[in-house]
Amino acid sequence: MANENYEAVLAQADELADRTIDFRRRLHRRPEIGLQLPITQEAIRTEIGDLGLDVRTGSSTTSVVAVLDGASDGPTVLLRGDMDALPLTEHTGLDFASEIDGVMHACGHDTHVAMLAGAARLLADRRADIAGRVVFMFQPGEEGFHGARYMLEEGLLEATGQRPTGAFALHISSSFVSGTINTRPGALLASSDTIRITVQGRGGHASAPHYANDPIPVACEIVIALQTMVTRRIDIFDPAVVTIAHLSAGTTNNVIPATAVLEGTIRTLSAETRTSVHDLVRQVARGIASAHGMQVEVEIEGGYPVTVNDGDFASSVHAVAGQLLGADRACIMESPIMGAEDWSYVLQEVPGAMAFLGACPPDLEPETAPGNHSNLVVFDETALSTGVATYAAVALETLAR
Repeated sequence: MANENYEAVLAQADELADRTIDFRRRLHRRPEIGLQLPITQEAIRTEIGDLGLDVRTGSSTTSVVAVLDGASDGPTVLLRGDMDALPLTEHTGLDFASEIDGVMHACGHDTHVAMLAGAARLLADRRADIAGRVVFMFQPGEEGFHGARYMLEEGLLEATGQRPTGAFALHISSSFVSGTINTRPGALLASSDTIRITVQGRGGHASAPHYANDPIPVACEIVIALQTMVTRRIDIFDPAVVTIAHLSAGTTNNVIPATAVLEGTIRTLSAETRTSVHDLVRQVARGIASAHGMQVEVEIEGGYPVTVNDGDFASSVHAVAGQLLGADRACIMESPIMGAEDWSYVLQEVPGAMAFLGACPPDLEPETAPGNHSNLVVFDETALSTGVATYAAVALETLAR
């Protein structure tokens, strides 16, 4: 697109800012968790109902897929916004704070939905500039429920009869300067797997441990050994994080329990290291337990794959953001983030990318502002028009006539 077209897209997104913020706030007040989000689904259908889109809803989830046909034939691009909230009690003090006890949009998915709806409205006004189709993917169940996988299984990529040639998602973050677009080629986010290790010893009286076989020190030894494993067995340039975040054993102060249970997470940035860490966790736990005459059960539940940005698509997003916003607001990230995303499932099927939209409040610093998944997180709503414009500009660039 020519520079004047980028300026027009940004101006149109600014004109939609009040509507985008109002929609975001309505969603924020009524958050829902998981795969079944009927209130959010109906709000989306109402918001985009006047745009002349082909709107379909999911059968296994409350997803919404909306297709915009351009003025002429061409490829298909997929844009995604996730919908679900987190089980947190909000303490932001905002006048539009969550009205649902114990549920909060603490990861900004309400902003994603509002920005994607805004982009749909902007692009619907620009059908004449589009050669091809845009698929708007409103996805439930990102927070650990594999919502993207369900949508793929229901035929998301065949929504237009033609698989998308590109896919793009934004994720808001208070850890970046407001109004910036931040991305990188290759691994952007880690895989995420859950560990559960059960150490089986023999219970007894705390005053006579030699008559028992205490699983607690063995469990502690496993925790320490897993950290040594990471630093000594994993390539520092293809890193992993293994965190044991929950240790449970015993019922009182003078009884040695029969079992101890460890729970935690594995994060990696490549499929190869992911497999290696799984094998090593089992090896370490079993070896230490065996050395102490104990049995151990190691359960590793596979979570989201590594989120890998296509190099060419990520470069295109960076270039579009630079022309749309200025070079100083289009940033290449030096390193990945060890969080995880089920957008990874889509990127395994379609060349595409995710970028982070900076939304740190102006009175805070990105390094210290409450982050995503905090019940104190607040996003700078002036950044939402940047997100709307970026969604739209990426689609227009991909589908330019």
